[in-house]
Amino acid sequence: MSGSVDRRYATVVRQSREMPERSPSLTDDPFRGRRPTSHERMAGQPWDASYHNGPAPWDIGRPQPAVVRLASAGGFTGAVLDVGCGTGENALYVAALGLPVLGVDVAETALVIAREKAEERGIELEFADVAAFQLENLGRSFKTVLDCGLFHTFDASERPRYEASLASVTEHAGALYILCFSDEGSDTGPHPVRQEELRAAFKPTHGWEVVAIQPDRIETRFHDHGAPAWFAMIRRI
Repeated sequence: MSGSVDRRYATVVRQSREMPERSPSLTDDPFRGRRPTSHERMAGQPWDASYHNGPAPWDIGRPQPAVVRLASAGGFTGAVLDVGCGTGENALYVAALGLPVLGVDVAETALVIAREKAEERGIELEFADVAAFQLENLGRSFKTVLDCGLFHTFDASERPRYEASLASVTEHAGALYILCFSDEGSDTGPHPVRQEELRAAFKPTHGWEVVAIQPDRIETRFHDHGAPAWFAMIRRI
């Protein structure tokens, strides 16, 4: 089953590649001066292209159920950062609860859509074009940080940079929540992650405590009942 899902993801990639570029900056340099991530190198295109031919595979038009459950349990507190926010459904859901939220992404098209949604729904929050490896450029810190579907796109060589970037913006005793594809179960998504990889990325020696890693699901447009996932609760110490 996972092979068929991967093929459907690849079809979306090919279709996106056939779409005309949307701005001079993308025509001149699709990655706008930054080094492409391992996922972008594998796909042969920037993240932005995923949004050029309709919704991306992970863009389900609503917040992830895991995020809704977390919010219901009071998991979001203080200023909230949504890293790799895409078209903003998770960020919008949390902001609607009355919390200050900033969503960041490198996909310009996704951010345009996210801002349009915020205006249409009358929800106040911020969206910014910032790379996940350069969060320190925000010059801000956050009590709660959400990564929904981003960690699993980075390979082993990229994860130390990503961890350091997250550390630069997560407040002491703040919470980091990661929802990523799991390697356990059938019909897994692309880039499945082992529990050990999450624990290795967020070590006590780097100022993190992995509180819990629980099995969950990530809904996508190509999984009837969601793909197997890990939901990691991590505390900054």
